[in-house]
Order: sequence, then C-alpha cells, then structure tokens
Amino acid sequence: MRPEPKAEGERWIEQAEEDLKWAKDLSERGGYHIACFLAQQVAEKALKAYLYSKGKEVVLGHSVSRLCEECGGYQQLFEEKGSEWGILDSYYIPTRYPNGVPDSIPARVFGKTAAREAVTLAEEVVRVVRALMLD
Repeated sequence: MRPEPKAEGERWIEQAEEDLKWAKDLSERGGYHIACFLAQQVAEKALKAYLYSKGKEVVLGHSVSRLCEECGGYQQLFEEKGSEWGILDSYYIPTRYPNGVPDSIPARVFGKTAAREAVTLAEEVVRVVRALMLD
C-alpha cells in the first residue's frame, strides 16, 4: 500500500527537524565534522520530504543540488536556492572519511565556523520546505 503523500512528506520533514537539533548541538559543543555531515543530511531529508509530499513515490540520490533541481519542477524557489544550498554537498564524503581530506582527518579539518554555516543553511532548507508543505 502506497503511503499518502502529505503523511510521507511529514515523516521525512519530522526526521529532518530531529536531526537538525543534533546538528545544532554538535555545532556548539564539538564534533564539528559530524555537525557538517548532519546538516547535509537534514537538507537532503527536507528536500525529499517536499518531493514525497508532492506525490513522488521514489526519490533517489543524496545530492542537495540535484534534489533542488527536482523540487524546482514544483516550485521555482528551489532552483534559485540550489547553488547556495548545494554547498552542503561538499560535506557528504569529506566529513566522514580520511581519504576525503588528504594529509589530515575530518575531525581536524572541519571547525566551528564550518559547522555553524552548514547548520544555518540546513535550517533555511527546513524552514522553506516546512512553509511550502503547509501551503
């Protein structure tokens, strides 16, 4: 049985909002590389929430930029924000794996500033998606 679109979108945005709490927490007290990764995940889940709420049955991929393009088919604002929010894609791999940051490790490379900026972008994605899902 296929989930009802609004309910499925709500499940995804709720998880994005929960993950955002943890990303904010880590961006303040440490674990900055994980905060950056979680921010990317928050944006990805929020954008998928929007697509599911519009009736998409299968949403694949992890790229915030690509998901913005797909969401842009429903709402132009996503295409306009795609390059800005797409910055979060740069946190998908290098925040987790040492081979993503030559000669160092993610825990040393990603600091408080990067974490706060990533979380700020993720907050904006969630805020926009939540508002559009309520329309």
